[in-house]
Amino acid sequence: MIDFLRGQLAHRETDYVVLDVGGVGYRVFCPNPYALTDEGKSYTLFIHHHVREDAILLYGFATRDEQTMFRKLLEVSGVGPKVALGILSAGRPDAIVAAIYQEDLTFLTRLPGIGKKTAQRIVLDLKDKLADLPAAIPAAATAAATGRGSARPAPGGGEWGEAKLALLALGYTEAETDRVWPAVKEKAAAGASVDAYVKLALQELFKG
Repeated sequence: MIDFLRGQLAHRETDYVVLDVGGVGYRVFCPNPYALTDEGKSYTLFIHHHVREDAILLYGFATRDEQTMFRKLLEVSGVGPKVALGILSAGRPDAIVAAIYQEDLTFLTRLPGIGKKTAQRIVLDLKDKLADLPAAIPAAATAAATGRGSARPAPGGGEWGEAKLALLALGYTEAETDRVWPAVKEKAAAGASVDAYVKLALQELFKG
C-alpha cells in the first residue's frame, strides 16, 4: 500500500499529475493539479491507493488532512472517488468539517457533484466519525458557532465577535476573517445570529 510519493513533477493534466519517482512515472489524480506549478520540481503527495476490479488508481493530496477527509468521504453511500475529489477541489477540509458539524446543507450543496440528498447523507454518515481528523472542529468552536458556547471573551464582541472566535478555532487567521468581514456585514440580515455570521463567512472564505 502506497502512503505517499515524493518525486519530480513530470507532467500535468486537468485532473492528474505524473510524478517521476526514481525514474518511474506515477499518474496521480489530484483535487487541484495546477497547485503543483513547476515541472521538474520535487513534490510530496499523500496517497490513497484505490483498488477496484478493473483498475488500480492513485489519488494524491498536499496534506494529511485532505487524504483523511477523502477517505472519510468514500465511506458515504453514493460518494465515489470522483465526487470526493471534486469536493476537495473546491473546499478545504476544515470548512467541510465545519459544514458537516453545523449541518450546513447550503454550503455542502455548493460543492461540485453534491445535491441535497447527498449532502444529507454526508452529514448523517460522517457527523459522528470525524474525531480522528486533525481538521475536526474542537467542541468549544462548535458551541461558539451555534451560539451555545460559554461566556468567553470574543474578539470584537457581539455576534460577529463570537463568530470570529469560532472561525479562528477552525484554523482561519485574523487576516482572513477581517478580509471577509465587509462582505459578511453587507449580506447579513439585521440582528443576524452567530450561526448566520459563521455561515456567511465560510461562504466568503470558500470563494478564496
